[in-house]
Order: sequence, then structure tokens, then C-alpha cells
Amino acid sequence: MNIIDIHTHGIGGYDTRTSNPQDILRMAEIQASLGVSAIVPAIYPDAIDVMRNNIIAVKSAMEMQRSKARGSDNLHVRPPEAAILGVHLEGPFLNSKKCGALKSSSFIEPNESNLRKIIDGFEDIVKIITIAPELNGSLKLIKKMSDIGIIASMGHSDATYAEAEAGFKAGARGITHIFNAMRGIHHREPGIAGFGLLNKHIYVEVIADPYHLNEKTLELIFRTKNPDRIILVSDSVKETKTSGANHGHGVMDDAGRLHGGSLTLAESAQRLAELGYYRDIIEGCTDRNPRKYIS
Repeated sequence: MNIIDIHTHGIGGYDTRTSNPQDILRMAEIQASLGVSAIVPAIYPDAIDVMRNNIIAVKSAMEMQRSKARGSDNLHVRPPEAAILGVHLEGPFLNSKKCGALKSSSFIEPNESNLRKIIDGFEDIVKIITIAPELNGSLKLIKKMSDIGIIASMGHSDATYAEAEAGFKAGARGITHIFNAMRGIHHREPGIAGFGLLNKHIYVEVIADPYHLNEKTLELIFRTKNPDRIILVSDSVKETKTSGANHGHGVMDDAGRLHGGSLTLAESAQRLAELGYYRDIIEGCTDRNPRKYIS
């Protein structure tokens, strides 16, 4: 079974806030040791030049992996690595009202000029961009992303149901970590989370550690959503541990907010299987699902 994590910022002391491709390769190595076959490293929103340096590190790591695969390195003496499939830009076209633990001062206006400043030269590896559809200019930018082959995933958003639906009609294909850092469901306004559950076609990311979603919220998701449209993600960060006394504890920032996932993807899948969602997990976190999503 090939397990793919399309939303991982880091793990075991390494993350994408780096200009060193060796840090990205180390992430890939740790992920492989934990049962993950492929990753799409997620870039934090930051100043444009910082984001570009982070993307360069991922691109260089991808090129190094390809070089090794061609036999220019002695593979049998190296640890295996999860394949790096591209990058996921979590922002910077996000709503500061729903910034979560992200740096809201780095959020910028969603327009084509700003998009080009970030992705110029990286169009071949940028697979996903998280964007808040309710912001002025977002719908045009979602359409532009879709036209050039980048997946627009709606998230860090205060969108109403209608605004999320407009994002979907403009070309958005996914929702980033549903329920987390977004408008929730209200009985008079189902919001973006309600849209994610009810729309049959849109994909939703799910963080399934014990902290991001209540078990009953997970039950709501799996009872409502076609499992083929559920993508399990870790949202792991540099502080996510792979073993030891703090392994599996919630990763918090200095303000006491959840900062990232606490479990690896394989562990999240195991937890959900124990909760009774085994068939759904087989359909929702292997390459039967994410590869189709990012292809």
C-alpha cells in the first residue's frame, strides 16, 4: 500500500522553513521510515522571497532524488526516502480572521501579479495552493490557478456556504484540513465546512490526530462524505515527534494554539482504523486518492 501525505510541513526536527535541500531530504527519509511512500511538502506563508527560497530547497531536493534514481548515487547504501511529488503552498492568500497558527502579517492580496511573483519558475512543482475564496480577487485567481494546472484548495477561510460554492465553481478542487482554521457549521449558515461535507465532488483534507477533530466530528465526516473524496493528511511540523515521551501529544505554539499535527500519516490511519473506518482509510489516504487529486 502506497501512502501519500499531501500536507506535511516537517517532522523530527526538520521542516520547509529552510534553504537547505538536505533538510527536505531528511524529512523524506524520516517519512519513509514511518511508512509514508510520497510527500508533498507544505510551505508556510511568509514574505515572497522567503517562500521562494523554501520552494527552491524543495525543488533542489526533488532534483537530487531524480539524480539518485538515475543511478548517479549508490542507492543500496542510502536510507530510503519518500518520493517528493511537488509543493503545497499554504497561503499567502488567506483570511487573517482564520489564520490559526500561521503568520497573518504575511498574508497578501490574491491577484495574478502576486501569484506570479511567488511561483515564477516553479510552475512545474507547485501542485496545491491554499486560498480563502471570500477575499476580493480570489475567484479570479482560483480560475487562473486551475487554468495553469495548480489545485486551488480552500482554507484558512471565513467563507459562507455560498462563497465556498463560488470558489468551487471557479475551479477549486479541495478544502484544506476541513473544520480547522475555517468557519464552522451554524444552523442558519452551514459555512465552508458545511459545503465541504455536502458537495459530492470536492475533496477534503482531514487531520485525524486526537486534537484537531473530535471523534464525533470524524464520525460526521465519514458518515457524510464519500470516502473517495476524503484525503487524510498529517499537517506535521518540525516539532512533531516520531518517538519518545511527547510523541502523539498536541503540538502547540507559544500562544497555546494548535500548531500542527501530532501523528504521522500511518499512525493517523491506524487510529481511524481502530475507530472503525478501515475501508474508508484504505480509500482515503493511499495513492488511489491523493495521486488522482494532484495529477
